[in-house]
Amino acid sequence: DKPDICTPLKEIKADFLEKKQECYSTSAPQSRSKPQYQSSTEKQSQPLAKNDSELQNGFHKMWTLLLVLLISVPLLYVLWSGIQDGASSRRDAEILQEFRARMKKLKNTYQSQDPNLWRRAHASLEKRLNSSHVHLEPAILLLTAGQEAEKALRCLSNEIADAFASSQNATTISINGVDKAVLDSDAVKLEVDTELSSGFSGGKKVAVVHRFESLPAGSTLIFYKYCDHENAAFKDVALLLTVLLEEQSLRKSLTFQEVEEKVRDFLWAKFTSSDVPSSYNGMDTDKLSGLWSRISHLVLPVWPEKGLSQEGCT
Repeated sequence: DKPDICTPLKEIKADFLEKKQECYSTSAPQSRSKPQYQSSTEKQSQPLAKNDSELQNGFHKMWTLLLVLLISVPLLYVLWSGIQDGASSRRDAEILQEFRARMKKLKNTYQSQDPNLWRRAHASLEKRLNSSHVHLEPAILLLTAGQEAEKALRCLSNEIADAFASSQNATTISINGVDKAVLDSDAVKLEVDTELSSGFSGGKKVAVVHRFESLPAGSTLIFYKYCDHENAAFKDVALLLTVLLEEQSLRKSLTFQEVEEKVRDFLWAKFTSSDVPSSYNGMDTDKLSGLWSRISHLVLPVWPEKGLSQEGCT
């Protein structure tokens, strides 16, 4: 019999096909795992996208908050300033009303005085009662009178000062030149400086210097500091100076300019006379010229008042 070679070949072919099928079956799961790998990558990319979105939202919120602050802060400042200005305006109105009422009462009491005295004094002092205005210099009033109106001069200057101070719930500094007339000029200068500085620093709003002409001449130079046009130590205050002339009376026919010249000539003779060595050494014409330019802003004459009581002023 001839050998049958087809059988082994069939068996080899069958084994090959079987092994090939096995290889295919083992590789199929690997091919199916690829979509799983892709799916896991997508899952990892989702948190990253979420984080980017949250970061963008955070930036938007931050810029929104910043924008709100940029708008609201100036707005709140404007509103607060308006409230403060309103309160300040109401306070100014109350002060002005009180001051005007006091001045009206004085005008009715001191009926012998020139109407221009009230008008000019009122206008000068009222400027210092408005806190919304920048005060560049203090109000300086110089009241003068003849011997017959000495009491009216003292009383009226005190009461005008009190009207100015009380309307602001403040008090008055009072300095009497007669009490210091025979003292050392340098000592008086220091005393006056201390009284004015401590008083104004402590909240007082007005000072009355009675009988300015009686102060030692050199001591009056301290008023450079308090009456300067540009560099006064205190700018929102008032100073009332009184000068009692040697003549018995002032004619009512004198103009305000003539009264001012009369006071100037009197102080020149008083403070620079060679008959008074201490005055002559402490003052000269140049210094007095500078002083006069500072204290002569407003020179007002005072006339006698018959209705004043013997003891007090009103």
